[in-house]
Parts: sequence; structure tokens; C-alpha cells
Amino acid sequence: MRILGLDYGAKTVGVAVCDPTGLIAQGVETITRREENKLRATLRRIEELIAVWQIETVVLGYPKNMDGTVGERAKRTEAFAQQLERRTGIPVILWDERLTTMAADEILMESGVPLSERKRVIDKVAAGIILQDYLDNSSVRVEEGVSVWKTEE
Repeated sequence: MRILGLDYGAKTVGVAVCDPTGLIAQGVETITRREENKLRATLRRIEELIAVWQIETVVLGYPKNMDGTVGERAKRTEAFAQQLERRTGIPVILWDERLTTMAADEILMESGVPLSERKRVIDKVAAGIILQDYLDNSSVRVEEGVSVWKTEE
């Protein structure tokens, strides 16, 4: 069972996917758009990735405020999640993403990635962190080649 991880931003969407065992997330790409509300091409690209990777679930970073409240950015993410779920028919799980972009920047900086390159890949890395956090906090049971997911709460 493959899961797609997304880091939804105003003009970019970082994309990650997990391996077939559901253990390891890796960044795939960053989808860019010129205007925040122009989502057709973004949704179309996500649909293509869902088909290519045979995705069954989407984990979407949920940017709550540091105090846990839901602000404007989180509300836009909720609306994007609803659009994505309606369009693809695939369940979308909102996953707390607080500080993932900062963590991604730190990883890239420590890896010696130049600032100009970091800006290009940071959303993809953040999507990988979001998805990996989801995978690490979920349990998977593989029975006869079929993965069954249960989120721990």
C-alpha cells in the first residue's frame, strides 16, 4: 500500500511517497503554480502521481498554529483536502506539520546544500518529513501481501 505525502503551500506543493512496505518516505518533486488559487494543474499533477505510484491514501500536512489552533493557512489546507478527496476519491488524512519546513531547512543546511538549491527542494523534503512522521506514528500489519493501516491515537 503506497501513501502520498503532501506539503501544501501558497505557490508550491511538496510531494513524497512511501515505499511499498510503508516504512520509508522519500521526496519526489515540488509542484509549483503562479497563483495560490489556480489549482487545476496542481490537482491534475497529483492525480497523475496517484496513478503512477498506485496511491491508496494521501497524507496532507496540516499547518496548525504553534498553540494548536486552526488559522487561515490551516483552513485553506482543509479546503484543498476536500477538493483533493472529491476529485480523486482517495482518503486524505490531515497530519500536523508544525515545524516541518524548519526541520527540512536544517537538514538541507547541515547537508551542505546551497541556499539557492534549498529553496528549490525544501517543500519536497518537508513532504518527506510529514509522511515519515505519519508512517512512524502508524502501525502496519502485512498479511498475505495486503497492508492494513491503523493510526495510533
